[in-house]
Amino acid sequence: MSSSTFDTIYRQDLFRDRVILITGGGSGIGRCIAHELAALGASVVLAGRRSEVVEETAAEICGDGGQAHPMVMDIRDPEAVDQCIEKLVEEMGRLDGLVNNAGGQFPGPAEDLKPKGWTAVVDTNLNGTWWTTQAAFKHGLSRSGGAIVNIVADVWNGMPGMAHTGAARAGVINLTRSLASEWAEHAIRVNAVAPGAILTSGLATYPEKFQQRMVDEMNVTPPSRLGTESEVSAAVTFLLSPAATYISGEIMRVDGASSYFKNPVIPVGHHGATPRFDGFHRRPQLAGVFAEDE
Repeated sequence: MSSSTFDTIYRQDLFRDRVILITGGGSGIGRCIAHELAALGASVVLAGRRSEVVEETAAEICGDGGQAHPMVMDIRDPEAVDQCIEKLVEEMGRLDGLVNNAGGQFPGPAEDLKPKGWTAVVDTNLNGTWWTTQAAFKHGLSRSGGAIVNIVADVWNGMPGMAHTGAARAGVINLTRSLASEWAEHAIRVNAVAPGAILTSGLATYPEKFQQRMVDEMNVTPPSRLGTESEVSAAVTFLLSPAATYISGEIMRVDGASSYFKNPVIPVGHHGATPRFDGFHRRPQLAGVFAEDE
């Protein structure tokens, strides 16, 4: 690791006295977001299904001098979500922001998707996002206002091979825009961040053949590389910040223009990678095909 603290570009104490809930905050992009927000003074609440994961990340943040609180919560269970967030607000006294980061999917042909697999992905990526958002509104944000950032995906050209998550993420995008208008009267802003192909620990869960294909395809896109967790976190941090108070209903792409890429008339990619920002001092050290990209 290059540093003992998160190398954020934002002002210190930007989120002092603020409480921000991050679902899926124990690993991957959510873990990075939690570290950056805590480094900026926020009290972060890390929600996840596995206690050991959120507890480990919370311990990391506290070890770095931040404030973090682990919370075991299955976002697919609306009653449990409601109870957890009600208790959170009672104990913390407030809730100022929500990052709906928890999600999951797996690659596979649409014709082979089983009802159990389809339902599991939609329940997590769409329904779970909604249950968490509704409970956050009910117990905290409706009274004090605040900001919500939903993590979605590059669904602009469909998601062949992942039709289940494409459908769910597209639903969250529409939900983001609907709530941005409906909840404006409560001083709540609702935005989304759509990461492209990001170098994160979650990629290790995919088959190696899929991982290699992702790396190969990214080499011929405009950025000619994978994105970093820090680049996604920086966008989320901005949308949560006071600098974004006149931004709501926006879907911010963090993909180096990859989603606009088409077969070019002139060569694109196959060049030196674009400069990257990676301020996360605890970023994962990945093995296999991704080790070369770091």
